[in-house]
Amino acid sequence: MVNVITQLFKYMVALIMAIYTIRCFTVFSVKKEKKKRRIYRSQNFLMLLIHFMLYTIIFLNEKSMYVLVFYGAQLCFFIVALFMYNNIYRNASRLLINNMFFLMMIGFVMLTRLDMTLAVKQFLIAVASVAFSLAVPVIVEKVGFLSRLGIVYGILGLGVVGSVFIFGTKVYGATNWVSIAGIGFQPSELAKIIFVFFVAAMLYKNTSLKQIIITSVIAAVHVLMLVVEKDLGAAVIFFVTYIVMLYVASRRVMWPLLGLAAGSGASVVAYHLFDHVKRRVIAWKDPWGNYNDAGYQIAQSLFAIGTGGWFGMGLYQGMPKDIPVRESDFIFAVIAEELGGFFAICLILVFMSCFIMFINISLRLTNNFYKLLAIGLSIAYGFQLFLCIGGGIKFIPHTGVTLPLISYGGSSILSTIIVFAVIQGLYLLKQKEVKQIEEKRRESEQRQRLDQTHL
Repeated sequence: MVNVITQLFKYMVALIMAIYTIRCFTVFSVKKEKKKRRIYRSQNFLMLLIHFMLYTIIFLNEKSMYVLVFYGAQLCFFIVALFMYNNIYRNASRLLINNMFFLMMIGFVMLTRLDMTLAVKQFLIAVASVAFSLAVPVIVEKVGFLSRLGIVYGILGLGVVGSVFIFGTKVYGATNWVSIAGIGFQPSELAKIIFVFFVAAMLYKNTSLKQIIITSVIAAVHVLMLVVEKDLGAAVIFFVTYIVMLYVASRRVMWPLLGLAAGSGASVVAYHLFDHVKRRVIAWKDPWGNYNDAGYQIAQSLFAIGTGGWFGMGLYQGMPKDIPVRESDFIFAVIAEELGGFFAICLILVFMSCFIMFINISLRLTNNFYKLLAIGLSIAYGFQLFLCIGGGIKFIPHTGVTLPLISYGGSSILSTIIVFAVIQGLYLLKQKEVKQIEEKRRESEQRQRLDQTHL
């Protein structure tokens, strides 16, 4: 009976996921607010339905009351959080709110399937992160001096990245974790946000040669420190984010071309100097030939994705424990194996709808600082997706980054929720700006009518 329900729900979840994904994109072409609200409400229903169906399968397999209690706690959290966000920030982007919580739902489902203890930890961190993030849009919208702290952001970012050299612990060959009082976190996740603020604050008004050199030197120190820590994924994200932000700020192709040339040269040097870089490139080129060594992770990921096919094996029908680092770096392979390639593709599209919304917000902003800030956070988010999924499917060498909002990792989910909250703050700023322009237009029209009346 359990197998029958699992197989039935597998196809139903795929269908509902397809509908949810389509609505993520149809909302972009809808002009009427009333119709948009209907789409958002339908998304809420669909995401809660998927959540219910997947936890039903988990309960039938685990047969534990803890699963029901955990599901109930999640349900209460999502309903309360959605209500609070939608009522505190009535002008916020409902699409980003819905997608953020939906992606968290998928993460909780997969982590519960893999390790209940990790799922509970992730849930508690997510609750605290969402509670904290409720204040972030207000800060972004109301605090006017954020653009004047360029050097402060730079020093703070270097301090956060450099904390690894004092308090760092080695995890999977990379010394990129800090443990204080028994609590571990990845400083690069927090530093990523500070870094974007730093670059935006330094370049939004001044793109002179001197300013670019100063900013580039400090940015290069960030990247080099991450390379020394063997946090290659974060180093690449920082580098690409800076190159794009520099181009947007300066409007000169020369600078990103020089940056790419320097980055390419640095990559070749890193390949010859660092064994961990060479191992990952060799594993990417031929994982089968290095199956018993560096290629094992990639090979197992590809096996899992291939085994899942279009509609997956079904929850608890696959063998995710054969996949290394399955809770974090390779969780996409677990999703593809048990929920299917079709579900995985839809998931990528949900991520992409967030990215498109990020870019759309950045293009609509008129203030250069906020525009650069939105661009930087968008690129950091999008490129992290590319590295995680691309590494898992052998499109690029594996760099050891997490899948935002889904992979296990307290610092990862905290930083991603903060990114979404900052973008929401920027969206509110734009909405406020549009409202002010509209009010001025109406006032102007009223004055014109009064003048005509007097005449």
